[in-house]
Amino acid sequence: MSLVTVQLFASYAESLGRPTITIPLEAGGTVRDLVENIRSLPGAYVLPESPRVAINRRFASPDQLVDSRDEVALIPPVSGG
Repeated sequence: MSLVTVQLFASYAESLGRPTITIPLEAGGTVRDLVENIRSLPGAYVLPESPRVAINRRFASPDQLVDSRDEVALIPPVSGG
């Protein structure tokens, strides 16, 4: 089991109450596993069904492996005009 630090922005940081969270993840864990672990936290109700996750500054697929050394960010929906 390793710990993965996830950066949060905008509405995600507000709902979860902090700009970063540390999530336990089994060896061989994927983005999908990470998101499921995040969903168990208070305030995670704001996450859409398939939130955008970036690993090392690139968007990641749900089945991409996550390593504790990765830079992980949960990207909220962006709107603008």
